[in-house]
Amino acid sequence: MFSGKNLLALILTGLLFLSAALSAVCAVLYVRGSGELRGLQTQAAAIDNNRNLTRALATDAMEYSKRNPAIDPILRSVGLKSESSSPKVAK
Repeated sequence: MFSGKNLLALILTGLLFLSAALSAVCAVLYVRGSGELRGLQTQAAAIDNNRNLTRALATDAMEYSKRNPAIDPILRSVGLKSESSSPKVAK
């Protein structure tokens, strides 16, 4: 029915289509993954920004507590200052 030449052409054509289909699947997965990566990078940048802002606020609050110790109970409640780090007031 098929001669040797036609059978080889049929097999090679089939392999070409299979390769094209696999390449299309890989391209779709790559585009989807790169979009997800971009979203995660945006979230990571936002988290880093929030962390830096929080550290700056904590540093400013600790500096402020040197001039105004009334803020010490708030700093202790959030764990920025321990009981032993504040001077004891004699009653």
